[in-house]
Amino acid sequence: MAPQLPIAAQRAAYWPVPIARAIPAAALALVITFSADHSARFGLVVFGIFGIVGGVVVAAAALLRLADSGARAFVIAQGAVTVVAGLLALLVNGGGVQYLFLILTVFAAITGFLELYSGLRTRRRFVASGDWVTAGAFTAVVAVVFVLIPPGYSQRFTGPDGVARVLDSSVVVVGLLGAYAAILAVYLLIAGLSAKWGTQSTPEAEEAKPSPAERETSA
Repeated sequence: MAPQLPIAAQRAAYWPVPIARAIPAAALALVITFSADHSARFGLVVFGIFGIVGGVVVAAAALLRLADSGARAFVIAQGAVTVVAGLLALLVNGGGVQYLFLILTVFAAITGFLELYSGLRTRRRFVASGDWVTAGAFTAVVAVVFVLIPPGYSQRFTGPDGVARVLDSSVVVVGLLGAYAAILAVYLLIAGLSAKWGTQSTPEAEEAKPSPAERETSA
């Protein structure tokens, strides 16, 4: 096992990673939020673009910044799975809501597990472990939510303007994808800035701090 880097060095290596990851997630959230089209085709196309861009960002960041994290291989795998999911989404963008559900569920389940495992594997050894556990668990929960949404769900309603509309499964799942991307983007941005400004620490760092009595003795 490689020697553990000092906390300051870990932060310096890690902080650009979540910020870079937050950018494509924020773009996905904005595109979905400001689009009136929440069809399955739209969801597959925008997720496909996000998957390719976001996956490349994750893998490249791991190669360049996480060499001493103890989880680089798993983060690279996470990026690769994201790219593959994005490519599949673009290839089957006309396949309908079943393909949308399948791709999003498998993507969230696998990447959520990989990120969660990365966090648990590096717990108490790398400054990003807590961020990975949180983001991974959140993504895994989203996979469960996707499974629970009935693919054939459809509900007619009349909007405040008196126009009849239909709330179906594609609208629900694309909206959920946008909400997931928005929450993830905000969390990653906060995580990156917290690491940059030195507000993150590991348990070992806290334990290594001298107590008030020790400081007085040394003085």
